[in-house]
Amino acid sequence: MGKHKKKEEAVFLRKKITLLRAFSLLIGSMVGSGIFISPKGVLKNSGTVGFSLVVWFACGLLSMFGALCYAELGTRITKSGGHYIYILETLGPLPSFLFLWAEFFAIRPANSAVVSLAFGRYLLEPFFAPCAAPVPAVKLVSLLGYYAVLTLNSWSVTWSARLQTALSVVKLLALMLIIVPGMMLLAQGHTKNFQDAFDRQSLVPDKLPLAFYAGMFAYSGWFQTSFVREELVRPERNIPLAVIVSVITVIVGYMLTNISYYTALGTQDVLASPAVAVSFVQQACTNLISVVPVLVALSCFGTMNGGILTFSRTLFVASREGQWPPLFSMIHIRRHTPLPAVMLMFPLVTAMVCIGDIYHLLNFFSFSRWLFIGLATLGLIVHRYRHPELQSPFKVPLFVPVSFTIICLFTVAMSIYSDPVNISIGCTMVLSGFPVYYLVIQRKMSNRCHRLL
Repeated sequence: MGKHKKKEEAVFLRKKITLLRAFSLLIGSMVGSGIFISPKGVLKNSGTVGFSLVVWFACGLLSMFGALCYAELGTRITKSGGHYIYILETLGPLPSFLFLWAEFFAIRPANSAVVSLAFGRYLLEPFFAPCAAPVPAVKLVSLLGYYAVLTLNSWSVTWSARLQTALSVVKLLALMLIIVPGMMLLAQGHTKNFQDAFDRQSLVPDKLPLAFYAGMFAYSGWFQTSFVREELVRPERNIPLAVIVSVITVIVGYMLTNISYYTALGTQDVLASPAVAVSFVQQACTNLISVVPVLVALSCFGTMNGGILTFSRTLFVASREGQWPPLFSMIHIRRHTPLPAVMLMFPLVTAMVCIGDIYHLLNFFSFSRWLFIGLATLGLIVHRYRHPELQSPFKVPLFVPVSFTIICLFTVAMSIYSDPVNISIGCTMVLSGFPVYYLVIQRKMSNRCHRLL
């Protein structure tokens, strides 16, 4: 009787994320600040309009490869936790802890700070046009937006998922308000900015990794369903469906959006603009000048919501696996939200928003992110080799994880030459996890084994 009662009262993450919500989570996470700030970074590091469009398409194709790999991992490994749990289950505890360390101290706070700053800039842009919004005001509004998302994710999984669904529609509307006027201008013959689109003299090959970092940042989010694996309804069916449809949708949307930008803006206009979407509206359709920035800000708000929703699950799973303090495996008994894990990012994101700059933060965290994503897909190859008897309901051709892993690791290696300062800081953050692992985690595991014996 007592055991039965305990079983009934057990607290766990509930299966509340349907196919529609999974699709909304992916769209909401991918379409955010990236498509509205990354065009400048992609163009600056690729050199010309033509090469920048090639980079955008290549990043979309690479994202599809990565999404397919993660879809298979999600059907093979039934735990939530995303990159962390995949690396832990395939490559072992040391690489997984190094990812966790880098994710907590570098990747996630820097990524959240970038999206928050984009949210603040676009929300304030209509009030200060044609001048730039004051930096202190941007940072203050950025923090207020981030704190609002923290509060929502601490309150209810259901409401944060519903908001994600609603904001996914807003994100697609924001893209359509750029794509439709852009296509109309293109049909009217506005092709001046596409002349000499592939001028090789402007191409700087050693900067291409940074162009890929900017482009992949815009697509990042295709892996978000892997963080909430245990909360998905029918994950074997819904994970592959959600990632394939969402990534194809975003690739088409991003290509059309970038072409639209260049129908109204030249190379120098894009490079000089602090907010590309606002500059486009000022040139192409002034009657939307007060609408588009607000929709872009809401898109960024949705990206922040998706990021917190998924990252808190990583800490929850890591605590359950014994590699993070047990406090963060606790769930609110009535609301079923991992409250301690949600609130942990509060101080770090606050600090990075206050002292950081969007493009420096972008290069800083991209090194660590793509290093460990490459290791996770390497883990898929290892897992297939070690467990040939395992029948996965979804399986991709071997060349997909092999190609994705090689490209990720090659880009990471090349970026050290492209931006040695920020990449060195990111590399140092990863390496600093080694002594922590051997002094704390491995010793704790050894003590457990000793007591067991």
